[in-house]
Amino acid sequence: MCEINFFNENISYVIRKKKALRNWISKTIEMEGRVAGSLNFILCDDDYLSAMNLKYLKHKSLTDILTFPTDEESGLLCGDIFISLTRVRENAILFDQRIEEELHRVMIHGIMHLIGYRDSSKREKEFMRRKEDFYLSVL
Repeated sequence: MCEINFFNENISYVIRKKKALRNWISKTIEMEGRVAGSLNFILCDDDYLSAMNLKYLKHKSLTDILTFPTDEESGLLCGDIFISLTRVRENAILFDQRIEEELHRVMIHGIMHLIGYRDSSKREKEFMRRKEDFYLSVL
Protein backbone atom coordinates (compact mmCIF):
# COMPACT_ATOMS: atom_id res chain seq x y z
CA MET A 1 0.00 0.00 0.00
CA CYS A 2 2.24 2.78 -1.26
CA GLU A 3 0.65 6.18 -0.86
CA ILE A 4 2.84 9.27 -1.31
CA ASN A 5 1.16 12.64 -0.79
CA PHE A 6 2.31 16.24 -1.14
CA PHE A 7 0.87 19.12 0.89
CA ASN A 8 1.58 22.80 1.57
CA GLU A 9 1.34 24.70 4.86
CA ASN A 10 1.72 28.50 4.90
CA ILE A 11 3.21 28.50 1.39
CA SER A 12 2.17 28.14 -2.21
CA TYR A 13 4.33 25.76 -4.23
CA VAL A 14 3.48 23.31 -6.99
CA ILE A 15 5.50 20.11 -7.11
CA ARG A 16 6.13 19.08 -10.69
CA LYS A 17 6.20 15.56 -12.08
CA LYS A 18 4.53 14.01 -9.04
CA LYS A 19 4.17 10.60 -10.65
CA ALA A 20 7.91 10.43 -11.43
CA LEU A 21 8.73 11.58 -7.88
CA ARG A 22 6.44 8.96 -6.37
CA ASN A 23 8.08 6.26 -8.49
CA TRP A 24 11.57 7.48 -7.53
CA ILE A 25 10.75 7.57 -3.82
CA SER A 26 9.17 4.10 -3.96
CA LYS A 27 12.16 2.71 -5.86
CA THR A 28 14.58 4.26 -3.35
CA ILE A 29 12.72 2.65 -0.46
CA GLU A 30 12.64 -0.69 -2.29
CA MET A 31 16.39 -0.49 -3.01
CA GLU A 32 16.90 -0.01 0.73
CA GLY A 33 15.04 -3.26 1.39
CA ARG A 34 11.89 -1.64 2.72
CA VAL A 35 8.28 -1.31 1.56
CA ALA A 36 6.68 2.10 1.21
CA GLY A 37 3.47 2.74 3.09
CA SER A 38 1.81 6.10 3.61
CA LEU A 39 4.24 9.01 3.23
CA ASN A 40 3.32 12.67 3.48
CA PHE A 41 5.62 15.46 2.34
CA ILE A 42 4.49 18.76 3.82
CA LEU A 43 6.15 21.85 2.39
CA CYS A 44 6.03 24.83 4.71
CA ASP A 45 7.85 28.02 5.65
CA ASP A 46 10.49 28.65 8.32
CA ASP A 47 7.97 29.89 10.87
CA TYR A 48 5.85 26.75 10.62
CA LEU A 49 8.82 24.37 10.84
CA SER A 50 10.52 26.37 13.60
CA ALA A 51 7.37 26.14 15.73
CA MET A 52 7.29 22.37 15.21
CA ASN A 53 11.00 22.07 15.96
CA LEU A 54 10.52 23.89 19.25
CA LYS A 55 7.32 22.05 20.19
CA TYR A 56 8.42 18.50 19.44
CA LEU A 57 12.22 18.57 19.72
CA LYS A 58 12.74 21.58 22.00
CA HIS A 59 15.21 23.04 19.44
CA LYS A 60 15.25 26.77 18.78
CA SER A 61 17.36 26.51 15.62
CA LEU A 62 16.23 26.69 12.00
CA THR A 63 16.18 23.45 10.08
CA ASP A 64 15.25 22.40 6.57
CA ILE A 65 13.50 19.17 7.53
CA LEU A 66 11.73 17.33 10.33
CA THR A 67 10.81 13.67 9.90
CA PHE A 68 8.24 11.82 11.98
CA PRO A 69 7.62 8.08 11.58
CA THR A 70 3.90 7.38 11.85
CA ASP A 71 3.49 3.59 11.76
CA GLU A 72 6.32 1.45 13.01
CA GLU A 73 4.06 -1.54 13.69
CA SER A 74 3.04 -2.46 10.14
CA GLY A 75 6.53 -3.06 8.76
CA LEU A 76 5.80 -0.47 6.07
CA LEU A 77 7.81 2.74 5.86
CA CYS A 78 5.31 5.42 6.88
CA GLY A 79 5.83 8.98 7.99
CA ASP A 80 5.35 12.71 7.75
CA ILE A 81 8.23 14.71 6.31
CA PHE A 82 8.04 18.47 6.90
CA ILE A 83 10.29 20.57 4.67
CA SER A 84 10.96 24.29 4.95
CA LEU A 85 10.81 25.65 1.42
CA THR A 86 12.44 28.81 2.79
CA ARG A 87 15.54 26.78 3.76
CA VAL A 88 15.43 24.87 0.47
CA ARG A 89 15.43 28.12 -1.51
CA GLU A 90 18.29 29.60 0.50
CA ASN A 91 20.33 26.40 0.27
CA ALA A 92 19.73 26.19 -3.48
CA ILE A 93 21.31 29.63 -3.83
CA LEU A 94 24.11 28.77 -1.41
CA PHE A 95 24.98 25.51 -3.18
CA ASP A 96 24.29 26.83 -6.71
CA GLN A 97 21.44 24.37 -7.34
CA ARG A 98 18.00 24.74 -8.83
CA ILE A 99 15.30 24.85 -6.15
CA GLU A 100 13.78 21.66 -7.50
CA GLU A 101 17.12 19.80 -7.23
CA GLU A 102 17.65 20.94 -3.65
CA LEU A 103 14.08 19.98 -2.78
CA HIS A 104 14.69 16.48 -4.14
CA ARG A 105 17.83 16.17 -2.02
CA VAL A 106 15.95 17.17 1.12
CA MET A 107 13.07 14.83 0.27
CA ILE A 108 15.37 11.83 -0.08
CA HIS A 109 17.21 12.94 3.07
CA GLY A 110 13.89 12.63 4.91
CA ILE A 111 13.36 9.15 3.49
CA MET A 112 16.85 8.15 4.68
CA HIS A 113 15.91 9.33 8.19
CA LEU A 114 12.69 7.31 8.12
CA ILE A 115 14.68 4.24 7.08
CA GLY A 116 16.84 4.76 10.13
CA TYR A 117 19.96 6.55 8.96
CA ARG A 118 21.26 9.28 11.24
CA ASP A 119 23.44 12.32 10.61
CA SER A 120 24.64 13.29 14.06
CA SER A 121 28.34 12.66 13.49
CA LYS A 122 30.63 13.71 10.64
CA ARG A 123 30.89 10.09 9.52
CA GLU A 124 27.10 9.64 9.49
CA LYS A 125 26.65 12.90 7.55
CA GLU A 126 29.16 11.79 4.92
CA PHE A 127 27.44 8.40 4.62
CA MET A 128 24.01 9.99 4.20
CA ARG A 129 25.39 12.45 1.62
CA ARG A 130 26.71 9.53 -0.44
CA LYS A 131 23.31 7.82 -0.20
CA GLU A 132 21.55 11.05 -1.26
CA ASP A 133 23.95 11.52 -4.21
CA PHE A 134 23.38 7.93 -5.32
CA TYR A 135 19.59 8.13 -5.19
CA LEU A 136 19.56 11.56 -6.85
CA SER A 137 21.55 10.02 -9.71
CA VAL A 138 18.76 7.50 -10.35
CA LEU A 139 16.03 10.18 -10.44
